[in-house]
Amino acid sequence: MEVAAAALESHRGRDRFLRALGYSSRLLGGLLQAAGTGSDGGGGPGLHHPLLRLSQELANCRATLRLLDDLAMFCTPGTAWALSAGWCVRPGEEDAVVRWLSVVANMADQLYYPCEHVAWAADYKILNIHSSKWWTLSNVLWSVSLALGVLRSLRVLQQLKRKLKQGRRDHLGTEELKQLHLDQVRKRAETLNLISNLSDLANAVHWMPRGILWAGRFPEWLVGLMGTISSLIGLYQMWYVSSANKDP
Repeated sequence: MEVAAAALESHRGRDRFLRALGYSSRLLGGLLQAAGTGSDGGGGPGLHHPLLRLSQELANCRATLRLLDDLAMFCTPGTAWALSAGWCVRPGEEDAVVRWLSVVANMADQLYYPCEHVAWAADYKILNIHSSKWWTLSNVLWSVSLALGVLRSLRVLQQLKRKLKQGRRDHLGTEELKQLHLDQVRKRAETLNLISNLSDLANAVHWMPRGILWAGRFPEWLVGLMGTISSLIGLYQMWYVSSANKDP
């Protein structure tokens, strides 16, 4: 409960909880819609309608709150370093492929927010333009970032698998055993990142214009399921980091 309360006091924590609630509502509403249950006796709207509406309103709320994310993204250490040196390297990353994947993904993330803000402003008639093209561009940037995240995780997992396989054959000392444990933890974390990015990428393609792969073909419950999977992984990662920071 302490971890949850602390998370809800932060913008990122609230966003993750809202995301999980929104997608789980969409999942449940989609299942009820597919089953054809929950309607009243007179054939009126069923329970799935308020659930799907709740999901949409929570998504709108998150989009509005993301208006404040530009400065936070711009001021992160990785971004500041990328602007000054032209790179964006995470701690422990020495592989050139991983480094470049991180750089391009960071660029896509930086461009995503202003495009989404323009689309949001167009939806609310603040800007006298059509929002559809801007939403599509935002989704393309999100998809690029997710796809690069998938490739990055696959590359890191390949390297970790090689290191762990070599470590099991060697006679390791105390420091080597600690590093082996850290590599195993990182492998689990990258596996979760991979699953999360793949789940979100499936939805991102669904929201592309018709004719692109499976765009527009997902039922509501499947969109909710993919989003719920990635949201629960995000909540778990947030809990894990908070718990690890509390350990003496």
